Amino acid sequence: MARAHINGIGIDYDMQGEGPPLLFIHGLGSCKEDWEAQVAHFAARFRVISFDLRGHGASDKPAGPYSMAQFANDAAGLLHALQIESAHVVGISLGGAVAFQFAVDYPGLVQSLTIVNSGPDATVRTFKEKLAIWMRNYVVRRKGMAKLAAMIALRLFPKPENRAERERFIERTSRNDPQAYLNAFAALIGWSVAERIGGITCPVLAIAADQDYTPLSMKEAYVARIPGARLEVVNDARHALPMEKPAQFNAVLERFLAT
Repeated sequence: MARAHINGIGIDYDMQGEGPPLLFIHGLGSCKEDWEAQVAHFAARFRVISFDLRGHGASDKPAGPYSMAQFANDAAGLLHALQIESAHVVGISLGGAVAFQFAVDYPGLVQSLTIVNSGPDATVRTFKEKLAIWMRNYVVRRKGMAKLAAMIALRLFPKPENRAERERFIERTSRNDPQAYLNAFAALIGWSVAERIGGITCPVLAIAADQDYTPLSMKEAYVARIPGARLEVVNDARHALPMEKPAQFNAVLERFLAT
C-alpha cells in the first residue's frame, strides 16, 4: 500500500505489475480491496492501480460536500502523481459513475473505459427512487453502517456458496465512517453526464450482471449513444459482479483489453 497527497488530502492506493496502466475504481462504501481478484489476475500483464476514493477505505475523509467532479479530479491527480499519461479505466457502481465523469472531464487520460453495473445518470425520477434514498439515509443515521451492510449483502450475495464474499462485504462496509458515506451517496444522487457521453471517443465496454438492480434497458440505451461502445451481459450474477464471479468477469474484461 502507498499514499499520495492529492487535492489537499491523502489518497491511499496500491500498484502492482508492469505493463499498460489499468486503473480500478470501487463502488459506494467499498474500497480498493474489492478488486483483489482482478489485481491478482491482471498484474501479470498490466500495471494495476487500485485506490480508495476520498471518504472511503484508508484515504482521508474530509468534511463534505463531495462531488462527482471532485472524485474524478482525485483520480486524475493520482495518475499525475504516478507520472502515468493515460490508463485503461474500470469502474463499478459509484466507481462507474466516477469513471464516466473522468472520461468526459479528462479524455486524454483514458485509453479505454469499462463500466460495470453503472451508468452516466443518477437523476431521481420516481417516488420509489426517492423512498429508497430516504431509507438508506435513515438506516445509516439511525441503525449504523453494520445494519446497512447486512441488508445489502443479502441482495449482492444470496447464494450459500458466496458466504465468504458476503461476510467480507459486511466487514468492509461496516468500517465506513457514516458521514463520509452519506457525503459520497449525496454526490451521486441527481448527478448526470448523460448529455456528454456521445463525445467519448475511446473504446468503451459496459459489463452488466443479468440480475443487477440497475436495469439492463438503461445500459442498452446509453451504450447505443456512445460511438463503438458495446455491452456484455454475465448471467446468474448480481451487482457485485467482480467479487461474486471473478473468473467470468476477468475473462470478459481480458477479451476487451486484448482488442
